Amino acid sequence: MPHPATLTVTSSGTPEGASLRLAVGGAWNLATPPQAAARTAALARLREPGVASVVLAAEDLGDWDSSLAIFVAGVIRTCRERGLSVDTSGLPAGLTRLVDLSFAVPERAGAARSDARPGLLERIGGVVLALPRPVGSALDFIGEVASALFRLARGRTDMRRRDLLQFMSESGSAALPIVSLISLLVGLILAFVGAVQLRVFGAQIYVASLVAIAMVRVMGAIMTGITMAGRTGASYAAILGTMQVNEEVDALATMGLRPVEQLVLPRLLALVVMLPLLTIYADVMGMLGGFIVGVFMLGLSPMEYLNATREAMTMANVWIGITHGTVFGVVVALCGCYHGMRCGRSASAVGAATTAAVVSGIVSIIVCTAFITVACEVLGI
Repeated sequence: MPHPATLTVTSSGTPEGASLRLAVGGAWNLATPPQAAARTAALARLREPGVASVVLAAEDLGDWDSSLAIFVAGVIRTCRERGLSVDTSGLPAGLTRLVDLSFAVPERAGAARSDARPGLLERIGGVVLALPRPVGSALDFIGEVASALFRLARGRTDMRRRDLLQFMSESGSAALPIVSLISLLVGLILAFVGAVQLRVFGAQIYVASLVAIAMVRVMGAIMTGITMAGRTGASYAAILGTMQVNEEVDALATMGLRPVEQLVLPRLLALVVMLPLLTIYADVMGMLGGFIVGVFMLGLSPMEYLNATREAMTMANVWIGITHGTVFGVVVALCGCYHGMRCGRSASAVGAATTAAVVSGIVSIIVCTAFITVACEVLGI
């Protein structure tokens, strides 16, 4: 069994100052590493005041490797920094040649590890890289979309205008029937629910205000967003997921085209443009549902109902509803395209991506609604 590495430090006084003697012995290699505390203590002794010279020697030194050379080189470097004389005559010739070789080539500037505190961007990058993989993938996708929008603003995008017009038609006029039905029924339900309580006080006329404010401010946008998440967002995920399975997305990248600009950007812009317009249409259909209940079931005159609706309408509520619709357009498009572009390579993965797109789209709509509602309350609008 090899003898463990030893490190002995002795001190002697001279007229010029104290002299330290560092004696190494035993098997000084990676298999039997010396104690880190002993090496640290030896280097600390070199920095004590009054030390003038250092003598390095070997006593019963067995097998050694580069770990001993690294230690000796560190001692010599510390001595040079403090202006101490070093005597290495007591070391093996092979060790001194190896140490001299390490000092033969000057250290490259910037090669040494710096203890400087990392900058803000470096710390942010480290935090981002430490995030879970799904979060990092989502941020990477959002970054690609933001880069595509920047190139679009500079007029250097690969997006085709006819694709944008096609997606606007698919997510706009083609969605009118389902949006009309859902919004009309929501208006009817709101009017019925309001009439149950308002009829007790003989205030049926306020059903018009209730339906108008609720539909224009938030309900029209929410119902349209949820409808588009189940209709258009799922379609985006299924189509792009199928393209991933068929390796069509890889083919675009192979041809030097940017898949995000070709596939994601026109879908995103189409929903951002059309969903606010669909929201306004849904508001009108919802108020029509309330009109039907108010006139034909509550006995209100048509002009009376319309006047009450007009008085309850404010441009602030209209703009809040349009803001909801715009945000929901971005959210639904990003959720659908993200899960489609990150789809696996199997048929089951396409179904999973479609389900995930709908669920994440609806959840994101609810979360965004909460944030916008709180913001409006804070701003007093």
